Amino acid sequence: MANSAWSEKILQLLRRMNNFYLPGSCRSKCWRFEINEAQVGWIPPHVASLLTRYPEVFSPPHGGAVSLCGSLDSYEKKSEAVDAVLQSLRQESSLTCLKGWRDEKYSVMPKFSDPPLMWMERAATSLFGVKRYGVHVNGYTVSDSGEVNMWLARRSLTKQTYPGLLDNVAAGGLAAGIGVKNTLVKECEEEACIPAAIAEKARPVTNVSYTYEDEDGVFAESQFVFDLELPLEFKPRAGDGEVQEFYLLPIDKVKELLATDDFKPNCAMVVLDFLIRHSFIEPDTEPCYQEFVAGLHQTL
Repeated sequence: MANSAWSEKILQLLRRMNNFYLPGSCRSKCWRFEINEAQVGWIPPHVASLLTRYPEVFSPPHGGAVSLCGSLDSYEKKSEAVDAVLQSLRQESSLTCLKGWRDEKYSVMPKFSDPPLMWMERAATSLFGVKRYGVHVNGYTVSDSGEVNMWLARRSLTKQTYPGLLDNVAAGGLAAGIGVKNTLVKECEEEACIPAAIAEKARPVTNVSYTYEDEDGVFAESQFVFDLELPLEFKPRAGDGEVQEFYLLPIDKVKELLATDDFKPNCAMVVLDFLIRHSFIEPDTEPCYQEFVAGLHQTL
């Protein structure tokens, strides 16, 4: 693929993953989701109208915001009241995201460093546009001659989202009450059979953030990215059934694959960031270098 065509494909990926910021998105029509007067998300109009059925949980939309009722004055009360609403809304055929109910609790707070205000079912977070956090691991090797290769995973065909697409060697969402490093070690062991003694050597290197909208709502996501140099003799193995196969590929091939539809989009962003940080993409030779960097680090 010619360099200009490759660059345009990458720009299309970044626009897609940041389309909430683009003209014509639903952003101007969304209601702020507020808890204790702090914004924690964006509620699309069709969701806000459904929430008016539950006045004991959600105050009527006012001043551009939908808030939780003041009577819900504890972490537990907020979490349980919203969960009861979501259990009811699972019957709504229009809310297709709730068909992928996972029984996974995600923390809801204004910023990652803030104490959580409540938890919410993972499958419902896009209905409220709350920030979702995850951990992604770039697994790579360096040969004796200095050649870098990257391990990629092929997602299982039974995955709820993006089945069969390429993924990072290990990745997972940050569940309520579980730290970043613990999540990294857990996902490495479960998905790729990477022992904790190796996984713990992973280095935190950056944060890839983006916000996109689709028919399921608003996805405001922030991924904690780690680089993990794996021993040359080590081979990841599928552990929990979420991966069907692993590949060790040269960087040129990885770069080529980024511009195809074979990659899970946010994983492609994480790999793109790796290529930039390790100087496989440089400003003297890539005319879209600044656009790439900006597209990987959007804040809501």
